[in-house]
Amino acid sequence: MAIVNGPQHRTWLNVFLVIVLAHWAEHVAQAVQIYALGWPIPQARGVLGLPFPWLVTSEWMHYDYALFMLAGLILLRKGFTGRARTWWNISLGIQVWHHLEHLLLLLQALTGNHLLGRPVPTSILQLVFPRVELHLFYNAIVFAPMVVAMILHRRPRDSERAAMNCNCAAVHA
Repeated sequence: MAIVNGPQHRTWLNVFLVIVLAHWAEHVAQAVQIYALGWPIPQARGVLGLPFPWLVTSEWMHYDYALFMLAGLILLRKGFTGRARTWWNISLGIQVWHHLEHLLLLLQALTGNHLLGRPVPTSILQLVFPRVELHLFYNAIVFAPMVVAMILHRRPRDSERAAMNCNCAAVHA
C-alpha cells in the first residue's frame, strides 16, 4: 500500500483516472449511439463493443471492471487526507453499491436464475430504470465525487498538506 499512497501516489492516481475515463467514454459513446444517432440498444455497444461485441454482453467483464473500481478506490484511499478523503469515501461508498449490483448480475448470469423471473439478468435498481441509463448514472455518481476528491487533493489546506505522504499537492504560489 505504501507504494501506491506514497511518493508514487500521483502516478497511480493518474493511471487509475485514465482507465476510469476510458470506461466512462465507453458509456458516453453508447449513449450518443442511442440518443444522437438513433441506434437500437443492441447495436449501441460503445467504441470497443463494436469490434468486440462480447465485451458489452459479458457480465464477467462488467463485474471485473466494477471490482477494479472498488479495488482502486480502496487502494488509493490512504493517500487522501481531510476534505479530499471525505469525497473519496463518498465515491467509494457509491461504488460498493454499484459493485453489489454487478455481483447480483453476474450471479444471475452464472446460475440462470434471474431476479423476479426476468428474462435477463437484472439489478435491483434496473427494476425501475433502464440498464443503459442506470449504468451511465452509476458511473457519473461514482466519478463526480472522485473528481472533487482529486481536485481537493491537489489543492489541500495547510493542515491537509501536512498530513499527506505524497507529492500530489500543487506547489504553493
